[in-house]
Amino acid sequence: MSTRPIYLKQLELGSMQNFIYLLGDPTTKEAAVIDPGWEAPSILRAAEQDGYRLTGAILTHTHFDHVMGLEPLLKVVDMPVYVHEAEKGLLKIAVSSLKPVKQGDTIQIGSLPVTLIHTPGHTPGSQCLLVDDQLLSGDTLFIRACGRCDLPGGDPRALYNSLMNTLRKLDERTAVYPGHNYADIPTSTIGQEKQQNPFLKVPTVEDFLHLVGAD
Repeated sequence: MSTRPIYLKQLELGSMQNFIYLLGDPTTKEAAVIDPGWEAPSILRAAEQDGYRLTGAILTHTHFDHVMGLEPLLKVVDMPVYVHEAEKGLLKIAVSSLKPVKQGDTIQIGSLPVTLIHTPGHTPGSQCLLVDDQLLSGDTLFIRACGRCDLPGGDPRALYNSLMNTLRKLDERTAVYPGHNYADIPTSTIGQEKQQNPFLKVPTVEDFLHLVGAD
């Protein structure tokens, strides 16, 4: 596992317990905002206080509570917005700002590489961000829980595959930073979730469908 320095700031903002992240390179002081759903001024203030300048926005998906702060931010900062290609048509922003991405793409924040992992199920274009041994899991994987799959575009079988065949196979030391503060701790690890998260312990897809009420 890499020991390179990483700037990662977790902000709980808005009325739905959203975690918004600032992810950056401590050397260049460049940062991306992850899922700017709420309180654009608070996001800008946090970056400025820590001495970082925003050079991009990365979306784990396009549900309103993860994107509402995007337009106000773009009025202040001219930066690219990275979204999975499956959901690029759902954003009401200037085409010049839109940067569609896909599974396995890498985004550079300064000298920091961010690998995108497509994890459909919560939405068709849901994606997680992997930076060395740290995973920003959006609404795909929560601490001791997982994202809903009963909203428009949700797919419980796809979510099962994303959890069991993609995220569960990551190194157990990988830290998990979820998209909402729904647990009594703000972060976890893949190893801990494999042991304690019921949605990562189901033996079959049928058991998962029963657990999420989709059978």
